Amino acid sequence: MLYVFVHYNYSPDFDSPESWFKRTAGYTGLVECLSKENKVISIKQINYEGICEHNGVQHHFVNLNREKTYYSVKLNRYVKKLNPDIVFVQGLHQPLQVIQLRTLLNKKTRIMVQHHAEKPFTGIKKYFQIIADHYIDAYFFASKTMGLDWVNNGNLLSPQKIHEVMEVSSVFYPIDKAAAKLKTGVKGNPVYLWVGRLNENKDPINVVKAFLRFADANPVAHLYMIYHTDELLGDIKVLLKNGDAGSQVTLVGKVAHDDLLYWYNSADFIVSGSHYEGSGTAVCEAMSCGCIPVVTDIPSFRMITDGGNCGILYEAGNQDALLAALNATLELDRQQKQAHTLNFYQSTLSFEAIAHKIQGIAVGL
Repeated sequence: MLYVFVHYNYSPDFDSPESWFKRTAGYTGLVECLSKENKVISIKQINYEGICEHNGVQHHFVNLNREKTYYSVKLNRYVKKLNPDIVFVQGLHQPLQVIQLRTLLNKKTRIMVQHHAEKPFTGIKKYFQIIADHYIDAYFFASKTMGLDWVNNGNLLSPQKIHEVMEVSSVFYPIDKAAAKLKTGVKGNPVYLWVGRLNENKDPINVVKAFLRFADANPVAHLYMIYHTDELLGDIKVLLKNGDAGSQVTLVGKVAHDDLLYWYNSADFIVSGSHYEGSGTAVCEAMSCGCIPVVTDIPSFRMITDGGNCGILYEAGNQDALLAALNATLELDRQQKQAHTLNFYQSTLSFEAIAHKIQGIAVGL
């Protein structure tokens, strides 16, 4: 079976295949797993032109020098010439491109579309999504509940095409915790880790407030916060300055992605305050290293935590609920939860598991 993965957006900041592979490591592992039993071609527009093979996948880099390609005539014709069995489109915000693509493809070719945190269109754009829906054979959402929201909103016509498939996975893995802590300098028991932007959706304010209350009664507990944007950093610093347990929260800041291997393996728990996520990359990465999730009860996190069986879910924005969740972490059988987390990651969230599920769906179309 020939899969062709299509990215319609143009990414001019990348000027070599190597830079693109490094940036998309959380996705490329999937196509590499699919390539073990299929031929896989990935098409991407960056500031580079050429074809190269990487870990079994043939990557076609085409440079159209356009940030917006609403009709993508050249790109769609390029796809047609490859005569794929499956076209895998990244993102649900490309309805015009998909409509045109369908008119060009062989009638036997199937189109799959992966959701990447997009929200349903409104207005005239919504109707283009409805039209495109007639030409799409399968949708992949990290949580089926999120896909059903698109149906209830009227952007998709039926739930029958919706499949629950994780959009990303992790390149990380468990290593010796003591060795990891030598690298990071992490101290505390338990150790909690935050990885994400410091914005309102991620809600670090609620997380810090709840943790400070928790830390007052647990003087050896410690929270480390890694972030690459700092919208609410000033407010957090004020909370830490005024809180009696402020020293139990360490603001780490930016960390090279490769170094997250050591941070995830240094922590006991990964904490999130998100109100909405398309999937939850940081949580997935942490789980691949055995971190137990303490995360908000939102559809994507419900799926990637096995309904909370891997850890603890709490109501987003509810400080008391998070405090209760943090207190509950002290009563957990940490070893048992870590084992369940790693097993669920391997069976459901790993590149191999995602590729196996996609292959099964493709065969059934």
